[in-house]
Amino acid sequence: MEKELLYHPIFITLLIMLSFMLLVCLIRAVKGPRVADRLMAVNMMGTMVMVMISVLALLLNEGYLVDICLIYAMISFLAVVVLSKVYIGIYEERQHNLKNKEGGDTDERS
Repeated sequence: MEKELLYHPIFITLLIMLSFMLLVCLIRAVKGPRVADRLMAVNMMGTMVMVMISVLALLLNEGYLVDICLIYAMISFLAVVVLSKVYIGIYEERQHNLKNKEGGDTDERS
């Protein structure tokens, strides 16, 4: 019981720090100059949310939160994969359109 009282302020401080870092990653995800920066920020946000859920599981002594954390990890991974696939498709489509514009109208007539 005494151990739990010692760790309580540490967990609260950790949650506050993670919340601040989550806000910084959200700003990077919105402002990021490149798509890679945005994807990395979204991935990092997912990881930090998983750590926050794990800390809450320890703080509240609730085992089911670890299961929620694992489910969130799978969803976060799939979200990053889907976003990467979408952005790769958009990039390839832009490159294809640029090649068609550079090649002129000869491809369209034949």
